[in-house]
This record gives sequence, C-alpha cells and structure tokens, in this order.
Amino acid sequence: MIISFDIGGTAIKGAIVHSADEITPLARRATPIDDFDAFVETMHGVIAEAGEQPDCIAISIAGVLDPDTQAAIVANIPCIHGRQLQADLETALGYPVIIANDADCFAMAEAGIGAGKGHRIVFGVILGTGVGGGIVADGRLINAAGGFAGEWGHGAVTPAFAGHPPVAIPVYHCGCGQTGCIDHVCSARGMERLHRDFFGRQMSSEAIIDSWLSGDADATRTIAVLVDILASPLALAINITGATIVPVGGGLSNVPQLLDAIDIAVRSRILRKFDRPLVVAGTCRVEPGLIGAALLGLQKVEHDRHSA
Repeated sequence: MIISFDIGGTAIKGAIVHSADEITPLARRATPIDDFDAFVETMHGVIAEAGEQPDCIAISIAGVLDPDTQAAIVANIPCIHGRQLQADLETALGYPVIIANDADCFAMAEAGIGAGKGHRIVFGVILGTGVGGGIVADGRLINAAGGFAGEWGHGAVTPAFAGHPPVAIPVYHCGCGQTGCIDHVCSARGMERLHRDFFGRQMSSEAIIDSWLSGDADATRTIAVLVDILASPLALAINITGATIVPVGGGLSNVPQLLDAIDIAVRSRILRKFDRPLVVAGTCRVEPGLIGAALLGLQKVEHDRHSA
C-alpha cells in the first residue's frame, strides 16, 4: 500500500492506494504554508488516517524539484520552498518519498488510465490559470528525477503579430522573468489581458468564452488570436516529443469548442498528420494529481521490489 498526496497552497489531499484501480481519497486538510513542522504533522495525520504502514509516500506538488540540486521550487508554500524536500520528508515521515510536479502527475494519470492510455508518448497539457505540461514516454515520466521538461508555457515565443488579419500582440512580462511567455498570454488570465488590451474592457475568461459562444465579434477575435498564438508552440512541442495524444487539463479544458479550435489549428501545423483529434480533454477529471502521484508511487514500489 502507498499513500499519495496532492499538495497545493490551500489544501493537502491524500489517498490510500492499493492499485491503479483502487485509490481511496481521504479527508482534505488545510496546508500550513509557513510552518514546516506543522506541514509535516498534517501529513502524519493523513498517514495515521490510512490505518496501516505505507510502502511509499508519493506526492504531487504545485512546484518543481531542481534537477541539479533537488531543492524544491514552490513559491506558494514558503515552508518547503528551497528545501531538500524529498530528503527532509523521508527523515521526518520515516518512509520512502517520491515527489513530482502537478502537471507531470496530470500527464502520468492520463497516460496510465486516461485519454493517453495505450499511447507510447503522451504530452499532458495544462490550460488554466497557467500553461504547463508533462511528458510520459513508455509509461515513464521524463521528469522522474525532477526538472522542467514539458514546461512549454515559458520561453520568449509569443509572436509580435497574430490572428487573421494580423494584430500586434502587446509585450507582456512573465513572472518567471522572461518576456513573451505563452503562460502569460494564453492562460485564462492571458485571455483576459488580450481582450482588455484589444477592446478596452476588463472581462473574466468565463465571460469572454460565453460571449464567444454566443457569437460576439470582439470575443471571437480574442479567441481566434489566442488560438493562433498557442497553436504554433504546441505544434512544435508535439513535433519534438513525438506525442501521439495531448490530453488537456485545467479550467480552459472544460470548453469543448475551444479544444476543438486548438486541435484543428495544431494539426494543421505539425509534421505528422492525424485523421483523428490529437488535442483532447483529459478524462481524469477528478483528482488527477492524486492519481498521477499514486501511479508513480506504485511504479517505485514495483521497481524497488525487483531491485531488492
């Protein structure tokens, strides 16, 4: 048995895992963001609720382990930011620990039991408050040792002009320190920025999408430009990875018409031609972080048993 965690800045969620088909969620707990001892105690509470000793603790976090130093980069949970988190938690909890980014866990969930099941290379994409991704090849997470593979949302790739006819795209500075990141232009907040700068009206992404679906010309223009900006870097990522399916999670994945528009644009720009949808909604709609972490934990336990 393993215990999987999905840890964000608001809540710590846990689950008891006996197999990929038997993942039982436990009660949510508030995340202690400023007190590491309280953070560990909260995890102890989840483990105690399970009622048995786990073989492994598997964790999905809204952050990254630096592949060179193994230091955690988790801006919204200061008490674990900068720590050697895996080593610190193994010492504090007394169990083997595996940690992965939440987008990587989403990709793992989709590759294992979701829309990517049966595909050799799965590129899981997050389109929501941010833009991210993870890569699974032959059932294995590329970032198993931490790292930034799959983070297609960051990089100076936003074009100066986009749309038909072309319109100038404002220069946006991303929180990562770069300029022109897809994360800052094509996320839900990015959609809102584009619409505000094009038409002078501050609207929520939900309102923009509703207006688009109702045929509003301004919203239609914003969505068309966003899709045009997003499609090229996503197509390039698919060409580079060789992914044959791109499951999408995050809030924007809940709009089928938007995913259809992205899929059509992406398939027109990739080298390999598909006569089926490539960019699709993820099917692990409930707790993909817990599921992905669970699958990583199960893989670790199986590997350790064969290595013993």
